[in-house]
Amino acid sequence: MTIPYDYDYDTDVLIAGAGPTGSTLAADLLRRDVAVRLIDKAHHAFQGSRAKGIQPRTQEILEDLGILHEAHTQGSRYPLAGLHLGPLTLPWRMQQNHRPTPDVPYPNILLLPQHRTDALLHSLLHHHGLDIEFDTAVAHFTQDSDGVTTTLADGSTVRSRYLVGADGGASTVRKHTGLDFTGHTDNTDRTLLIDATIADLPRNRWHIWPRTHGTSAAACPLPHSDQFQIMIKLRPGQDPDLDHTALASTFHTLTGLHLREITWTSVFRPNVRLVEHYRTGRVLLAGDAAHVHTPAGAQGLNTGVQDAYNLGWKLAQVLAGAPDALLDTYETERRPVAAHVLGKSSELYQNLSRHRLSGLKRGDEERQLTLSYRGGPLAGTGTTRTLAAGDRAPDAPCLTADGARRLFDLLRGTHFTLLAFGNAPTGLPWPETGAELHAYRVVRRPGNGGEIADTSGKLTRTYGVDGDALVLIRPDGYIADVSTTRDDAGFAEAIRALALTPS
Repeated sequence: MTIPYDYDYDTDVLIAGAGPTGSTLAADLLRRDVAVRLIDKAHHAFQGSRAKGIQPRTQEILEDLGILHEAHTQGSRYPLAGLHLGPLTLPWRMQQNHRPTPDVPYPNILLLPQHRTDALLHSLLHHHGLDIEFDTAVAHFTQDSDGVTTTLADGSTVRSRYLVGADGGASTVRKHTGLDFTGHTDNTDRTLLIDATIADLPRNRWHIWPRTHGTSAAACPLPHSDQFQIMIKLRPGQDPDLDHTALASTFHTLTGLHLREITWTSVFRPNVRLVEHYRTGRVLLAGDAAHVHTPAGAQGLNTGVQDAYNLGWKLAQVLAGAPDALLDTYETERRPVAAHVLGKSSELYQNLSRHRLSGLKRGDEERQLTLSYRGGPLAGTGTTRTLAAGDRAPDAPCLTADGARRLFDLLRGTHFTLLAFGNAPTGLPWPETGAELHAYRVVRRPGNGGEIADTSGKLTRTYGVDGDALVLIRPDGYIADVSTTRDDAGFAEAIRALALTPS
């Protein structure tokens, strides 16, 4: 993809916030040849474990970006919970362990401390030649029909085509838009978070003391380290002493165990809020700047990363000449997802607060694999026996002349993908600018470079295709439309009507 550069701008996109959301967006834009500046008001990268669950759908995004292997190396599966009830420790499985299948290669949540997720993304950005600008805060901005002029805290200005606020729940960018951030913060319900080592505590359990001295505590072992993430529920009105000696004394009182080598502390308050709009002109919001959640269910970080994955290709397409209205679909697709996640995570958190074991349970919904944009502005009306436009495009085994063995190998990258089953034509008209189209005919035996060999038949069965069909897959791995007719001209017109490509 080639983005025309205009020297009237300092950069195409200025991103405020170098956490998982902003870093994912920057990485996705850089591989699409979009000029990016990534700033963060903090002095350095985040150093705590905070958001530590990477859901299966987010793992697929990390694979597309090329860092999933490192994430798996540095992370681990979640351990069984161990409920400490007096002298007894009862094992409890919070989520079912799933076996990988051809369509879902990464079915289980990954335990990975947030500082490691950030580090992997930051390393990827450095590989792309981008230096994150820490100690750099947004002071205010103005926008016009052509771009955004952002004034930084040091008085300098940045002229960009777009500004993205990924700067957290207290987002400066969001506050300057004037958009309502509707919801509530419960200042009476607080949890102390600590990263530390614990003497003589087995690391094969997520230890939970549900009732101890009038409160509760937990300790989750962090992979490939001696550390635990410790959670202590504060009593209403309790003013915690964050001195390390005092924290160790508190934990010992609650559990009889000794904290050592504390490296990070934070006080968490349940914050449930959703911004009224994700976009105002050339300013967009993503991640915690647009929605904040309780930590239950490991949804917040994942929803933010998927915001970025949805927004990245759309920004690049518009910069390459696609209609500006394509950016409106970012809010239309993502805001309902955040609203639903807010409800689900709040339900889980309330059950935890009431000491219900159902608050510890995690199911398919939390894995975010069933998320769909069906009925949205970019979803056509086509269906197969198993899928509809708007659904996640599943993986499947296949063979190609260049050695690919999975459909995800072919989807990886910045392009659209067209699968032609049966005698459906592959010659879909496509513009020369914007994301490329990679078209493949699905056959039963290995053939030339433009063919996918579905030797096992699992690709065809997974996609629910009978006879001739075209399946167009977006750059973010969702099905744009399905055509089961031979009218490729009509299919092309439908795609143009969806504003997926530059005009």
